[in-house]
This record gives sequence, C-alpha cells and structure tokens, in this order.
Amino acid sequence: MMTATLEEGTPRGLLEKHIEPFIEHLRVAGYAERTRRKKRTVANAFALWTKQKQIAVEDLNESHVAAFVARSPRRRKAHVKFELSAIRLLYQYLRVEAGLVRPPPQDEVSSAAAIVQRYEDHLRNDRGLAENSVRVYVPFIRDFLAGLAAATSCLSTEVLNPPIIRQHLLDRSIGRSSEHTRLLATSLRSFLRFLFLCGDTPQDLSASVPTVRRHGQVAMPPFLPPEEVERVLAATDRESPVGRRDHAILLLLARLGLRAGEIVSLDLGDIRWRSGEVVVCGKGRMVDHLPLLADVGQALALYLRQDRGESASRRVFIRMWAPRVGLAGPAAVGHIVRRALARAGIDHPGRSAAHLFRHGLATKMIRHGASMAEISEVLRHRSQTTTAIYAQVSFEALRAVALPWPATGGGR
Repeated sequence: MMTATLEEGTPRGLLEKHIEPFIEHLRVAGYAERTRRKKRTVANAFALWTKQKQIAVEDLNESHVAAFVARSPRRRKAHVKFELSAIRLLYQYLRVEAGLVRPPPQDEVSSAAAIVQRYEDHLRNDRGLAENSVRVYVPFIRDFLAGLAAATSCLSTEVLNPPIIRQHLLDRSIGRSSEHTRLLATSLRSFLRFLFLCGDTPQDLSASVPTVRRHGQVAMPPFLPPEEVERVLAATDRESPVGRRDHAILLLLARLGLRAGEIVSLDLGDIRWRSGEVVVCGKGRMVDHLPLLADVGQALALYLRQDRGESASRRVFIRMWAPRVGLAGPAAVGHIVRRALARAGIDHPGRSAAHLFRHGLATKMIRHGASMAEISEVLRHRSQTTTAIYAQVSFEALRAVALPWPATGGGR
C-alpha cells in the first residue's frame, strides 16, 4: 500500500520541493524517462521517511542514507542496490548541485584525512601533477599516516624523524618490486617536502628517504608495431556511436602519442579547427600545440557531429550512457584500448594498455631515422633522459645488419 501511495502522489515532506529539480537534473544528465520514474519513486519514499524522522535537509548525511536503505532487511538485494544508488545520487545533488547539505563539522574529519586532503590539493593546485600521478602518490601517504598513528599512538607530524621514515620504507618494501619501492620513496619525499613548506615540520626530512636504485638496464617498454596499430584501428566498428568515439580516441593515441589522462581532460575548446591544431594540457601544467592530422580531425568531427550529443560537460569524450559526463579517468581509456586489442586478436597482459600506442609511435619514428631530440619533442618529454630508453630500439635494429665478429686468423 505504501509503494502505491508513493507512486501516485508526492509526499508532503521536507524534501518535496527538491525532488522535481533533482529529476530535471537527471534528465539533463541523460537518464532515460523510465529510469527517472523509478528514481522519483525512491526519492519520494526517502522524502516521506525524512519527514517521519524529522530530519531537516541541511542535516542529512551518509548515515541517514544507510539507515533508509536498511529500514527493511527482507527486501531483494537488487532492489536495495537500486535504492542505494538513487539516494546517493539525490544526496550528491543536494550537497554539490543545490548546496543544501552542510559539510561535516571539522572535528568529524580525522586529522589524517585532513592532512591527506591538504596534500592532495597541493599536488593538484601547486605542483600541477596529472590526475594519474595524484592517484599514485596519495594511497602511499594515506598508508604512511596510518602506520605513523599505529606506531606512535598518535598522529602528529612533530614526532616524525629519519628512523621512523626509513623503517616505514623498509617494512613496506618486503616482498615488493623495486618499482613499487621506488614510487613509495618518491611519494614520501614529496610529502615530507610538503610538510616542511607548510610549516608542519621544523626541517625538511625528505633527504632522509633512501634512494631506490634501478638494477641493471631499464627494460624497453612494450609497444605495438605499426602493422598491429593499423590492425586495431581497422577492427574498430565505425558503424556504431561507441565505435566512432573509440576510433577517435585510438587515433589520438596512435597518431599524436597522447597519454590517457590527456585524452580524458581534452576540452571542446582545445580543438582549434581553423588553425588545425590540438591544445594538450600535459604533465606539470605544460601546454602544447599539436597538429590536427587529417584522419584524426575527420574522426573527431564525425564523432562530435553524430554521436556526442548534448551534455553540460565541456569534455570532448563523454560517456555513452547516463550520466552523460566526461570519462571517469585514464582507466576508462585503458578499458577502451583493451577492448580494441581484444577485437583485433592482440593479447596484451600488461596494465598500461594506452601507452602501447605512445611507445609504438616512438619506436616507429626511431626506425625511420628520427633523432632522440625529435622523439622527445613529439612525445613532449621534459627531459631527454626519459626518451633515452628508446635507444634500445636502435641497438636491436643493428643486430640484423651487423657483420659477425671475425675469428682468429680471419676465419668466421
């Protein structure tokens, strides 16, 4: 009976006047009418529940969302999951879009969370790190602060000293790869410099983090040879909206060597049609102007004209399903690449699928006689030492043409 009442009329609750704006917000985001009707029913039920519990809109928090979903434990899991998704969307709308829900009091935010948030803001706003780099650094620091709190029974940067820092690095390096340890050390140095700059520590402790050296020659990164690149592009279905979007993304990877994060953050204004160039915001807030090649421009124009559709987002590439917003992150591009590789019958077990095209472009250039300086310029490396890894390609190519070393007496 309760469900029928909620579907037929909107309850006179504290949330009543915010439900229709929320549903309109979903419509603009691209949600289908049938989905909006279902979410309206759940939102109405939540509005009635908050009225019965006498909860003001401004006082809503995550615990209320959890309590509402858990109010009837015998319901089917699929229904509970849908309710939770709908109410979280409503809660996010009230907090972010409408600005009605109060932020949690400062004393409810743990010291560790506050420090991590400040450090995260520092990486993004002050250092201009790419989103992918932020996602690498922050978990290391979150774990470091948790370990510090457990070891010292308090969380205070004043107790930090070189022995504590080194012991943490040693403890977290056991059984891990040298690359993992190197990233941990880099993150710790960055965090300790941040604490010193903010005045949280009296001295810069970053020098107390040991250097993790690479042993032996750095391996040549995996790449796609030119014939496999063309195979992947040819296997992409350009008869569907998703296929045309993915084809444009793959061309940006293959022809211009863009990173996955750069593709995700590409803005509509970054495509300069009149001047024939693409403006790319790369690592360290570097801005580069790349040529808009003919096939890349055609693929982008086709996708934008036929398939992108309306969206409040200014991102070039957006989700094909609601909410119609920009791609979530570099992992979304990686997923698109892995799907394209599978269609082309190419097996790649590694994680950095999107970088296969970038490395492939560098390898193709060096095999056609390009210098390290030219490759560094195309790939937009800030240091040519980063490009030096591709020199191994030249050595491998020489093996096929080098004469055998003469034996004693002139024999072979």
